[in-house]
This record gives sequence, C-alpha cells and structure tokens, in this order.
Amino acid sequence: MTDLSGRVALITGASSGIGAATARLLAARGCGIAINFSKSRTAAEAVAAECRKSGVDTLLVQGNVASDTDCRRIVDEAVSHFGHLDYLVNNAGTTKFVAHKDLAGLSAQDFHDIYAVNTIGPFQMVRAAEPYLRATKGAIVNVSSIAGVVAVGSSLAYVASKAALNGLTLGLARVLAPEVRINSVCPGFVEGEWLKQGMGETAYEALRAGWAAMAPLGRTNTAADIAENIAFFLTSAPNITGETLMIDAGMRLAAPRPPAGR
Repeated sequence: MTDLSGRVALITGASSGIGAATARLLAARGCGIAINFSKSRTAAEAVAAECRKSGVDTLLVQGNVASDTDCRRIVDEAVSHFGHLDYLVNNAGTTKFVAHKDLAGLSAQDFHDIYAVNTIGPFQMVRAAEPYLRATKGAIVNVSSIAGVVAVGSSLAYVASKAALNGLTLGLARVLAPEVRINSVCPGFVEGEWLKQGMGETAYEALRAGWAAMAPLGRTNTAADIAENIAFFLTSAPNITGETLMIDAGMRLAAPRPPAGR
C-alpha cells in the first residue's frame, strides 16, 4: 500500500458513493483530502470525520462544478489550505432517468444540465487545477461510466455526456503530458443509494441481480471497488495516461453467443 503522507487530493462530489469511498481510501493511506460537495453538507461532514480518524487534514469545499467560478474557487481554497495539490478526482455527476426509447422524455435543457456537470465540469476543474498539478507532477482521474462506452444507462443524455468525457480524457492526456497524467474509470453497475433512488428499489434490485447473474465474475461493483482503481491510477501507474478502464465484472463479455454450428 502506497504511503501518501504529504500528498493532497481534491475530490468532487465526495459526500457519498464513489467520491466518499475514494476520500476514505486515500485518507487511510495518509493523503490530505479536500472534499467538494454541492448540497449535502451534513453528508460531507460525516465523510470528513471519517477521513480525520485516519489522522489526515481534511477540508470541506462547497461548490457546483457546473460553474466555472465555483471550480476556480474550489481549487483556490484547496491550494490555499494545503499549499499544493497532487491529485484531482472528477467524480461529481448527475443524470435524468429516462428510458432510451422515450426520445420525447429528454429536452435540450436536460442535455445542457447533464453535460454541464458531467463533461464541462471536469474540464473546468482540470483547467483551474492545471498549474498546481503541473508543479507537483500530479494525476487526475475522471469518473466516467460504462454508459459512455457501450451506450447503456440511465438516459441517452447521460450516455452522451460520459462518451464525451472519455474523449475529453484522451485529448487532455495529450496536452497535460508530460507533467500530468489523466485517466478515466468506467464503472458498470455500482451498488448504492444513487442508483436505488433513481431507479426505485424494485427495479434496482432486479438489475443488480441480473447483472451479477450475467457478468462473468458473478458480481456487481461497490463504491470501494471503484475507489481502489482510482487510487491505482493516481498513485501506482506512472507510465499510464489517456486510459479508459472498464470496471464491469466482465459484463461486456457476456453478449449473447450465436447458436452452435454457426
């Protein structure tokens, strides 16, 4: 386990789910943590308290990544507090749950709202953090989704936003090198309240069970699983940039097979 004492990570959308799991994991390894949240201060404070139990300095920074002004302030507050920045995890995300066949269920505004957080937000955070990360030869992870690779998920707007984020990761990998590495993780089904609230408990449980039954590894993801892969890219992959990692228990390999003899 890499000792991250003296390092600092800024994680957007870190009051719950993957962001919170990543904050706890990095804190357990000695990393200072800046926890960004948009609305859920109570939840963010609970995550910060857990991080502090690991003996690390932890900062709460409220802000909406859809706002460039907020992005610049979030980064400035983190750097002002810690003195430097080593890692950025662009985890904040949003969606609207609409069946893909329901084209009338999505408006242009829905696309704008989802892109603002899922695609433009990470770009704005990277732009704000760039000089500090170049100075420390730091690393970035964008939390994308299997939706952006195989076009499944909560809505077509979400699919498009995550596909765009994967393309953005590739483009940024070129321009940030050689000082800064940037990669994206693309989780499949992740157990937790975000999906449960969006889908409803009955649909959530059906999808969870179906995913585990079909995936070659026979399981879904937890937020802690994704956090482990984020930590790998941040701390243990000095020669990897521009990568898009599918974390889906092999589900993409589970496509229907042709009949025997064909």
